[in-house]
Amino acid sequence: MGKKIGNIVKKISKVLIANRGEIALRIIRACKELDIISVAIFSEVDVEGVWVRKADECYPIMKDPINAYLDFNIIISIAKKANCDAIHPGYGFLSENAQFAKACEENGIIFIGPKPEHIALFGDKMASKVAMKKVGVPVLEGTNEPIDDVNKAEDIAKDIGFPVIIKAAFGGGGRGMRIVKNQKDFKQMFESATNEAIKYFGRGEVFIEKFVENPRHIEVQIIADKYGNVLHLGERDCSIQRRHQKVIEVAPSPRLNSDVRKELYDIATNAMIKLGYENVGTVEFLLDDKDNIYFIEMNTRVQVEHPVTEIISGVDIIQRMIQIAEGDKLQLSQDEIKFRGYAIEFRINAENPQKNFMPSVGTITKYLTPGGPGVRLDTSIYSGYKVPANYDSMIGKLIVWSLDWQGAVKKAKRALDEFYIEGFPTNIPLHREIVRDEDFKVGNFNTSYLDEKLETFTLQTQEHIKEEEQKVAKIISFIAKIKEKNIKVKH
Repeated sequence: MGKKIGNIVKKISKVLIANRGEIALRIIRACKELDIISVAIFSEVDVEGVWVRKADECYPIMKDPINAYLDFNIIISIAKKANCDAIHPGYGFLSENAQFAKACEENGIIFIGPKPEHIALFGDKMASKVAMKKVGVPVLEGTNEPIDDVNKAEDIAKDIGFPVIIKAAFGGGGRGMRIVKNQKDFKQMFESATNEAIKYFGRGEVFIEKFVENPRHIEVQIIADKYGNVLHLGERDCSIQRRHQKVIEVAPSPRLNSDVRKELYDIATNAMIKLGYENVGTVEFLLDDKDNIYFIEMNTRVQVEHPVTEIISGVDIIQRMIQIAEGDKLQLSQDEIKFRGYAIEFRINAENPQKNFMPSVGTITKYLTPGGPGVRLDTSIYSGYKVPANYDSMIGKLIVWSLDWQGAVKKAKRALDEFYIEGFPTNIPLHREIVRDEDFKVGNFNTSYLDEKLETFTLQTQEHIKEEEQKVAKIISFIAKIKEKNIKVKH
């Protein structure tokens, strides 16, 4: 395995990880299994990060905490100083920055991810929609170019027919996105969406498209080498969302018939073959209540939810990214990939469910993790760890697996009941409510699931801690009584 540079094949020997937290630790573990030296970077608030300790080498970036992971000139300079021959961007930060990928190439550093031109293409929501439509992928009716004129946008929305959705043309993660159900609200929603897009992405252009009510959000994980070989690793159901951001991900979807599943796979893999895509990526779709398929976007990076796919397919996605970047051919055929069981991922966030999920910070004073067969925990937190206020609120991912859907739900319930993080509120109570919900138990959910259910859930953030303390108090009392009884017997 290796990357061809002219007639030379170069094996990656040292990787700088341009990220932090659990994904940095995940990449370090993959590097160690491939006998590759790992190099971590860290901001001033991340000095105590587990990934900093676990990496073979580490370097500080003394900028403000957020920009420490966004200044690719400094990151590339460190990579060259440390004699790294590759950089893995993880997800978030610079992972979908085409300029960063190009700069790596120009400095003789392998970028572990897709080609810069594909990152640029799919980073532009409008251009990607046009490109996918040209290769036969079904897309939602809407604008083909970014727009910033409210009157022109309103005319387009009337032609499409309400409801419509306004989306930031140069961003994601639910930012700069508004659903407009009638014309009278359009101008206000348009202004709100464009202002938010400017705030988060520096550009206010948006596009307008038909809004699919109560769809399922299904994505297909693809993996492609440099020789035109493209495989899929199955689908994930990411329908359970709050504010357009994923909360729980499932692989495979518990409610998808085999014909539609095959159609999704064919659409995703054929499109990537025609576009000459390389490395890993995720093709995301909406499915309406009649199972009509609509492309919405392509993520040119490893996904937060990649563990559920790894578990059901047996493929280590991070290692494959590195091997493909070296120039290795895919070692598997599609028929050799066998999917087993169901996996569910719960994003664990430092946020307060009782205060509209406001991000929370603080020091972990008590930390008890779940375990046992079929339980995986991807995180970099520990007892005594101080959660900084500078980054995304996600502090870990709990993943469970079982041979059938009912077994996975039961395992999730058990694992969540074992999970204790004390010191600040988390969204674990929300997950505990979801796995007890009858609709979730039978796999009946779409993107409106939490909108409809949230008010019915009891989100007592401290209840499980009180229960644990009561159990401990009873045990201490019981032991004290035994000791007292023994003393009396001796006397």
